[in-house]
Amino acid sequence: MKRLFPFIAALLYLLPQTVLAEVGDDGLHKQPWFHHSFLELADDVQEAEDEGKFLVVLIEQAGCPYCRELHEVNFKRSEITDYLNEHALVLQLDLWGAREVVGFDGKAMEERDWIQSQGIHFTPTTLIYTQNAEGAAKEVFRLPGYLKPFHYLSSLEYVVTGEYEKQSFQRYLQDKFAKLAEQGIDPEVW
Repeated sequence: MKRLFPFIAALLYLLPQTVLAEVGDDGLHKQPWFHHSFLELADDVQEAEDEGKFLVVLIEQAGCPYCRELHEVNFKRSEITDYLNEHALVLQLDLWGAREVVGFDGKAMEERDWIQSQGIHFTPTTLIYTQNAEGAAKEVFRLPGYLKPFHYLSSLEYVVTGEYEKQSFQRYLQDKFAKLAEQGIDPEVW
């Protein structure tokens, strides 16, 4: 048995190590770069605008396997987190949460009620906001559900480059695939 232990220990050392995202007291996965907010959304979108960024509102719920995937796959990739940090303030809300949120219209309600008022019924959902010419918040893109890393990053690029104002996301992706194919690159999409 003593001879077997070092062998087993060596095998365990060689197995891939799974690093789990930190989970908060509310059961949601946490990232150190999430925006800390008083949950006054008009102020948050103004702060993002002042920094030349978009406001990203990430809706999640405890126990959501796709939320976990977002954190343990997508948010483990520096090209995604670096892009988010450069171009967005990311605010996390809980689909079932009871914290007070002051919506863009100035009305206070529980976060779950605000989320319902936005027509969101599953997680994760990523909402991306900017301001219109009058300074009011404007939702510019919605990612319903989990997207694999290539598509998640592409959706962020789609917004940041302003392509959302010119063409559909599907057309944007088709153009991106065509450009990559011309360069002999087969992107990892699945």
